[in-house]
Amino acid sequence: MIEHIAILKFKSSTSKEQKDLVIHRLKDLVEEIEAIIEIQIGFNFSERNQGFDIGVTAKFEDRKNLEIFLFHPAHQNVVSFAKQIGLIETITVDFWI
Repeated sequence: MIEHIAILKFKSSTSKEQKDLVIHRLKDLVEEIEAIIEIQIGFNFSERNQGFDIGVTAKFEDRKNLEIFLFHPAHQNVVSFAKQIGLIETITVDFWI
């Protein structure tokens, strides 16, 4: 199984409501992309957050399913929306569990 972790940083001008929409849209992907086993998303409250606003973890059976997720049009739509509202940086880690 693969664990996919992403942390997202937005411009300071991006509103909480806009970030809430990103979280909502990411959570909805589990209904649209069968390759997702599990997905968790939330606001980063760590005092050591280095400006990163949202954390995402998702589980996939294998690399093939991770790739299906990454390039799926529904996921790409969320990425495009996040960029439109001010996504400026993403850090991603993928590893076998």
